[in-house]
Amino acid sequence: MIELPPEAWQALALSLRVSAIATIAALPLAVWVAHLLARRRFRGHGLLDALVHLPLVLPPVVTGYALLLLFSRGGPIGGVLEPLGWGVAFRWTGAAIAAGVMAFPLMVRAIRQAIEAVDPGLEEAAATLGLSPVRIWWRVTLPLAAPGVLAGVTLGFAKAFGEFGATITFVASIPGETRTLPAAIYAFLQVPGGAPGLRGLVLIAVVVAVGAVFVSNWIAPRIAARVAGR
Repeated sequence: MIELPPEAWQALALSLRVSAIATIAALPLAVWVAHLLARRRFRGHGLLDALVHLPLVLPPVVTGYALLLLFSRGGPIGGVLEPLGWGVAFRWTGAAIAAGVMAFPLMVRAIRQAIEAVDPGLEEAAATLGLSPVRIWWRVTLPLAAPGVLAGVTLGFAKAFGEFGATITFVASIPGETRTLPAAIYAFLQVPGGAPGLRGLVLIAVVVAVGAVFVSNWIAPRIAARVAGR
């Protein structure tokens, strides 16, 4: 059993909750955008592609500052949410938004590549049999792209779990509210004698990350085999 102070376990629990909610919330939009980029050509296609990947190339602090401007009490979104009691700045829900924004590009990228790998001829054949676009998506495209979707979910969760720069800029590092595992690791670095707690948190972070990859690698081949009918 790893000996850690209560606030460290609290940070771990918050990180798991934030990462799970961020990944689940971002997944439907990521799938839709990935399908749009993979199967459609339209004016502004390149611009949308660039905007999706923007959080990957911008410094995370810049992304966090942009979120702060949007969701702060005086921001265009926060100004509407705050009076309703739905404010997210400096709250754990804001940490989930920051994690989701940072994870979104990786999810879209993996899912898009999976959809592009699906033979369009199969979708065309399904269309000639009278299937609607929605049924083609559910019965042909999604099952074949399922391993890639799972890879996107795994990447998104791992990115959300390790997110630091955008989160600490947007919602700070408030113990019990917004202090996620990476923020707790940083806090232990600033405290003299914090090495034991720091090592424990780093070990936990490694275990969670490796565990997510292991689960993905264990499930993906089984999904692929099931789709192939083996």
